[in-house]
Amino acid sequence: MENSGKILKRVFGYDEFRPLQKEIIENILKKNDVLVIMPTGGGKSLCYQLPALIFQGLTIVISPLISLMKDQVEQLRELGVDAVFLNSSLAHEEYQRNITRIKSGKVKLLYIAPEGLLRPNMLDFFSSMRVDCLAIDEAHCISEWGHDFRPEYRALSEVRKRLPDAACAALTATATTQVRTDIRNTLELGSAGEFLGSFNRPNLFIRIVPKVNPVNQLLQLVRNYPDQSGIIYCFTRKKVDELYDVLGKEGFSVKPYHAGLPDSDRKQNQELFIRDDVRIIVATIAFGMGINKPDVRFVIHYDLPKNIEGYYQEIGRAGRDGLRSDCTMMFSYADIHKVKYIISQKEEREQRIARIHLSSILQFVESDMCRRKPLLDYFGEKYAGNNCEMCDNCMDDKKDSVDITIPAQKFLSCVKRTGEIFGAGHIIDVLRGSKSKKILKFGHQKVSTYGIGNDLSKKQWFQLSRQFIQKGLMLQDMEFGGLKLTPGAYEVFRGNETIFGVFEETDEPPEVRKKATDLDYDEELFNRLRKKRKELADKSSMPPYIVFSDKSLVEMSAFLPMNHSSMKRIHGVGEVKLEKYGGHFLDIICRYCEENDIDEKQPDIKKKSPEIT
Repeated sequence: MENSGKILKRVFGYDEFRPLQKEIIENILKKNDVLVIMPTGGGKSLCYQLPALIFQGLTIVISPLISLMKDQVEQLRELGVDAVFLNSSLAHEEYQRNITRIKSGKVKLLYIAPEGLLRPNMLDFFSSMRVDCLAIDEAHCISEWGHDFRPEYRALSEVRKRLPDAACAALTATATTQVRTDIRNTLELGSAGEFLGSFNRPNLFIRIVPKVNPVNQLLQLVRNYPDQSGIIYCFTRKKVDELYDVLGKEGFSVKPYHAGLPDSDRKQNQELFIRDDVRIIVATIAFGMGINKPDVRFVIHYDLPKNIEGYYQEIGRAGRDGLRSDCTMMFSYADIHKVKYIISQKEEREQRIARIHLSSILQFVESDMCRRKPLLDYFGEKYAGNNCEMCDNCMDDKKDSVDITIPAQKFLSCVKRTGEIFGAGHIIDVLRGSKSKKILKFGHQKVSTYGIGNDLSKKQWFQLSRQFIQKGLMLQDMEFGGLKLTPGAYEVFRGNETIFGVFEETDEPPEVRKKATDLDYDEELFNRLRKKRKELADKSSMPPYIVFSDKSLVEMSAFLPMNHSSMKRIHGVGEVKLEKYGGHFLDIICRYCEENDIDEKQPDIKKKSPEIT
């Protein structure tokens, strides 16, 4: 482990390990099997990458996506590590060159998909070599209870038998107790050590907003993030195309991504996003598993995610550099029907699992407690704090509660008078005196509550309706979305109970996003460094974050290092990167300080361990 500490600093540019990394690495070096569950950004990859530099033999990394392999290998090569991948994206000559390098014993890490490794000729090839570690990334794909089950992953138990001397490391960012048990049993990990990191991502601001005028809401949200990278998730390909068209016409730098596009288009759009040539990707959940872009500043769910594990993975693509990022879900009860339709197309057993998942995500959406409590509870972790100050519910606590009894009586009365079978949208239309075909069809323009709610906007009524459900005054029918009154509602009718809640203003301005970090850094210098980073990355045909992450540039812009010794103290600056890029950035910093007559700052900079590697 003493050698591990030196490699951590020399190669990766960090002074200390993140929680659990040291213990996991120690076990792998002893050839013990491990099951590692760490959140996105927790530093899982380092747990097998670092031992690979110490082992004499090869470390094989099972990775599900070509883009993920390519990204990891590019990052390792920039650190001076000999790594290769084998997949269908390689030309025959390059594939054979990589095979030759592996045979020579020079390669330390090989990335390969499960179906590639399972081919008999490949199994025979690796069985004849010294393989010290088999790392199975995205291990939740093994389990039918996981959110991204892949049958070929279950066959990896055969690989274990063919490589008996290799330590097995199964790693994932999301796994319930049931999924963890499934992984352990399938891979026959036996008494392997299980390392469970905290699922909390404290730098992510989590909020759920009622979906009232969704396209306008989306445009308003995106305008909060000028020149920042973000992902917008939609439920269908059609919606992806629609929003791509809308955002493009509004002048945003945007591309679409879904399975209906040609492979070449998907690959190109993803590459443009990763390289900062495009700022926003509108995508179905087909996008993202292989994305290791650390500076995604916002993730927006335009539609309801199918389950909590998928939602957690998707918001996990934001803020991997540890800086503040915003995660917004736009929610409407109508979205439930879309998910239910997809569920109805599945096999009976899969339907049962999917319904359980849907119930869990709805409980999370409807909760009025700190968002982190139900989210972490789903993964078996208790959130100890009372106010995270990084979610909508905790920030709402700072708003004054007001008496909303009269709006509650109006809404609940309208639910009753329309038969307790309609959803919130229809009830609000009745209250606001809409002349829609649906209202005329059912004769609801004749009920006494028709038009009595014109004093409030549609947005306000939706926001209030969610509170009425959370307070137990109504129940939401999960099959058809209709609202039904509870006994508590009749106490409100009788005037026996006063209802307090949060009342949003009609024309509340969009939330002003806080800076991504509390560090006091020079934004003009940061932008100059970012421009240089893009220039260097383009010359080498790779993503800018592989040169340096935003976190590194922020520290450079805050502490103004003016020589190699000071630069080495910056987050993520190892020996190879310092040698390769240090001079370019030092020139800019020194010139900027001279122009503005400012001096280098000398705080006790302690480099953190990697945001994700």
